[in-house]
Amino acid sequence: MAWCVLLALLAAGRVHAQAPLTLTHAEAARGQWNDTAPPTTGWVPVTLMDQWETRWPDHDGVVWYKLRWQQADANRPTGLLIDYICMAGAVYVNGSLIGRDRSLVEPLSRAWIAPQYYLLDAPLLRQGENTLLVRVSGLTAYQPAFGTVTVGDPAQVQAQFRGNKRVRFDLQMLDTAIGAVLTALFGLFWLLRRQDTTYGWYAANGLFGLLYGLNWVNASPWPFASTDGWQAFNAACFMALATCFGIFLLRFAERRWPRTERIALGLAGLVMVLSLLVPQWMGPHRNVYVLPMMALHYIVSAVFMIWALRHGRADQKVLGLCIAIPLLTALYDAGVYLGLIRADTFIGSFASPLMLLGLGFVLAHRFATTMRRVEGFNLELQREVQTATAQLANTLNQQHALELAHSRAGERLQLVRDLHDGFGGTLVGTIARLQQAPEDTPKAAVIDVLKEMRDDLRLVIDTTAQEQADLATLIAPLRHRASRLLEAADIDAHWQVEGLDGLHLEPARSLDLLRLLQEALTNVFKHSRASRVDVRLVRTGERLQLQVTDDGIGLPEHSSTPIEGGGGGAGFASMRLRAQRLGARFDIRRAMPGTELWLEFPLAA
Repeated sequence: MAWCVLLALLAAGRVHAQAPLTLTHAEAARGQWNDTAPPTTGWVPVTLMDQWETRWPDHDGVVWYKLRWQQADANRPTGLLIDYICMAGAVYVNGSLIGRDRSLVEPLSRAWIAPQYYLLDAPLLRQGENTLLVRVSGLTAYQPAFGTVTVGDPAQVQAQFRGNKRVRFDLQMLDTAIGAVLTALFGLFWLLRRQDTTYGWYAANGLFGLLYGLNWVNASPWPFASTDGWQAFNAACFMALATCFGIFLLRFAERRWPRTERIALGLAGLVMVLSLLVPQWMGPHRNVYVLPMMALHYIVSAVFMIWALRHGRADQKVLGLCIAIPLLTALYDAGVYLGLIRADTFIGSFASPLMLLGLGFVLAHRFATTMRRVEGFNLELQREVQTATAQLANTLNQQHALELAHSRAGERLQLVRDLHDGFGGTLVGTIARLQQAPEDTPKAAVIDVLKEMRDDLRLVIDTTAQEQADLATLIAPLRHRASRLLEAADIDAHWQVEGLDGLHLEPARSLDLLRLLQEALTNVFKHSRASRVDVRLVRTGERLQLQVTDDGIGLPEHSSTPIEGGGGGAGFASMRLRAQRLGARFDIRRAMPGTELWLEFPLAA
């Protein structure tokens, strides 16, 4: 007996909880913007969901939809679900207004973002046939449409409404919230670490994504004065976010294409400016620029996904996998947007949680990798510091000893060169003159020799004691002594000195120049067998040229020049070193006849 009662209750429940009725057939008639009542003629049968631009491609304004259903009991509450209205609408049941959007003329309210639910009860309902009349305002450029209508048990219809609203609106709000969190997070990372532009480009992509996402959640036309303005701005935001996302993928793949990036950013910026200046054209014709960018966006995402799975690191592979499902949902949404798929729901918001998990892993992976590198670097640095400290102490001790040894060797070498170039040359000339002099050489001649040696010593003293030596003054005594030395060997000396008045060089450079000239003239005296020598010392701008030419026997034919070959004994080596210290171009070459020495160096040290 109890089983019979239970079966009877279940059967009664099924009777009272009949499935809601979905109305897919209606009548439609065109109207005008300011209509307050439906037209009396022009009604045509349509199947819902109906997009009227396929029937009336040039109609911007109002279309009225009329639907009928049978109500068995007018006193029983009935739920009414209108699944889709694009753009704005007003709803009448049996001639009574039960709901309307705020703006039924431009700028139109955006009722399409969510379904609408109404609870109907007596006396609004009638026994038998009931009539639903919906005024839909829309523009043919933006796919104006009216969706299916469901009537029936309030609990079931409201449950269906909540499910549709969850997919159409709530998930979009969740998607917007997730986008805002990611944008703020990656934006902060970029602000704190400007050199990592990967985070910055993702933050820029997220910012434009938030602006683009307002299209799915904002029912008000504010702040735009027309639907064209809304749609143009929305399309421009898509261009910007697709561009930033593409650059983000390039940075994440550690690639840079500067020219391509600049072109893409320039086009996105141009579209944004035009969308604000001429929305009446940019809105209705958005497919002209949106569709190519949409295709490019899908291609770039697919290429990155394939590259990451084949060649990328672990974090790049994860991001590539996370892109796969959003890419498929984006293709579906593109089909809905283009009217290729007859649906009123975009499913892109379902992919946002997956992207959140993927990007969270990517961020954690980068952070963990960085921390491992830092820890390893700290340990390695500690070992290196300890090793370097010991090596540095040892090296400093060795360097100190080497510097002392080098200093002593340098002083000895400098002393040897000065003795060779100065006193050595003077002694050679003096000995030659005394050997050629008769035995009863007067005392005055010996005194003259001692004076020459004194003058040579004075050259060293004068060039080192003065901070800035007058070169013309220093040349004069050297010229006098050299001329006397050369005359003793029957060598006629001709001097050309130009532009040296007021010219000052540092003491060390003056001494190097005079010693080099002295060595050159000593070589002429000792080795050339010349009858004439020409000395030319000329200032040309900020450079000084020295040329010493004799008509002697010249360099041997079978050997290279002393300068090129590195030979020539201590005298030539000394001249080479002094030329290097002067920063000079230096050469000794054969002349016809004789030998020519050539030197040129900048006056500035």
